Amino acid sequence: MNSKDLDRNNLEESNKKAKRILYIQTSGVDTPERLYAPFILAMTARAMGVEASIFFMIKGITALKQGVAEGIKIGNFPALKEVMDQAVKAGVKLYACAQSCELLNMPRTDLVSYATVAGAATVNDLVLDADATLCF
Repeated sequence: MNSKDLDRNNLEESNKKAKRILYIQTSGVDTPERLYAPFILAMTARAMGVEASIFFMIKGITALKQGVAEGIKIGNFPALKEVMDQAVKAGVKLYACAQSCELLNMPRTDLVSYATVAGAATVNDLVLDADATLCF
């Protein structure tokens, strides 16, 4: 096997690997118009066969507080809770930053049940593993 064969094999292997997108949500309920984009993009990614995760940090975790998303509705879009539920059903993974919970004095028990609490090492791993990262 020569180096061209190895390069071709590596390319074929990387093409077989599922693509991944990470969305980082730092905006919170004080800017509700910024909360919809990562969910809509992540659901679109899932429909395209791309793995999608949203990591909520800093004020972004405020959107994950139980009972909050039901009260957020912008324009003709459904309530944020409905969009969140659709995203989770589509296979979008949601993460809440443990350090942001501490920073904003939000007990983990206040978060929606489908969000995984994770730390700085997890977000770094997600960024390194992603093919693309977008921040909101």
